[in-house]
Amino acid sequence: MLWYPYEQMKTMSPPYEIVDAEGVYLYTKDQKLIDSVSSWWSVIHGYKNPVLDRALVDQVGKFSHVMLGGLSHAPARDLADKLASWLPGDLDCCFFSDSGSVAVEVALKMALQYYLNQGQTGRTDILALEHAYHGDTFKTMAAGDDPDYHFVLQAYGPDPHVHHIPTEISALEEAFQRYHQTLNCLIVEPLLQGAGGMRMYDLSFLQRARELCDQYGVLLIFDEVATGFGRTGHRFVADLVQPDILVLGKALTGGYLGHAATVASRKVFAAFYDDNPDHALMHGPTFMGNALACRLALASIQLFEEGNYLEKIRTIEAVTRREMAGFAHPLVREVRILGGCVCVEVTDPAVLAGYQAFAYERGVFSRPFLNYLYAMVPYIIQEEELVRVLETMKAWFARR
Repeated sequence: MLWYPYEQMKTMSPPYEIVDAEGVYLYTKDQKLIDSVSSWWSVIHGYKNPVLDRALVDQVGKFSHVMLGGLSHAPARDLADKLASWLPGDLDCCFFSDSGSVAVEVALKMALQYYLNQGQTGRTDILALEHAYHGDTFKTMAAGDDPDYHFVLQAYGPDPHVHHIPTEISALEEAFQRYHQTLNCLIVEPLLQGAGGMRMYDLSFLQRARELCDQYGVLLIFDEVATGFGRTGHRFVADLVQPDILVLGKALTGGYLGHAATVASRKVFAAFYDDNPDHALMHGPTFMGNALACRLALASIQLFEEGNYLEKIRTIEAVTRREMAGFAHPLVREVRILGGCVCVEVTDPAVLAGYQAFAYERGVFSRPFLNYLYAMVPYIIQEEELVRVLETMKAWFARR
């Protein structure tokens, strides 16, 4: 039996059976669907992309995977070098893993050990945001702040080493004044909080966070698993405010294979680079640096660079703003748009009951959650396809 994610297996509706996919479309036996959520925000180039297909096949002809323990290979080194040259500042030191959640775990572990390696044993606390989502592994759940996903942690009670604040500068300043002596990091989803409700906040919060982290010697972690590769309209939010540790995933391989990167600054890496074996980072996912995933990531980055993707994303945002201008309904609390993301927050989750089937009938795959009806489309989408996604969203409320 296949156990599905985020579902009560006893009462769930049957999932749609996909038999093929190409471009922005998913195919069932009887319907052609625009994938408005890019397979959890990862398939930025669409399905069956010939460049990515070729990269995968070419690497399979050599080898698919070898461990990085005691071995090395060109795909992993090439990707690490590419990211080091592509990312801002001295974000040069790449540690690979097999999922975004694990990559965030690595970042949190790095932040804690960074201070332990320097003899600072009191830096045990994490500052995080309210409505945060950083993954479903245990420490990422603790850093998160969403009982709809992480209610299992109620078995342990509140974590005394994690402090959550709203995205308000006054709350940020107050938290640093109160906790700075015990903080090892501040972790954020920059500008756009995804699974916590597609919440958007101002760049000034991150700018002030960088100042306070510098002032008090706290590491700043950007979880750009969802926001990276253009989703906010910026290549990375790290291009605007540089963190000490950057986490990438999802779109890293164009959505073809699970892979992630925890990229540390030279300052962070220096705390581990030592003659003392106890100062090594003792972490090693089996499939870290997977050769297939690394070659896909390199090809995906090339597509992003050569395809002028930031212009594509600006067009997606402009069309979305045009189509959603003036849209309002008594059951809609707010419409939020940023880069390649649009979210319609409703007053009650019951408002969205039945929307997925409604969209299916109109040739759109959508997966609303809680109070949020959203779209994060593949960047290759054509204007008429994007308009159909947005018209479908609006049509749901026109009939109510």
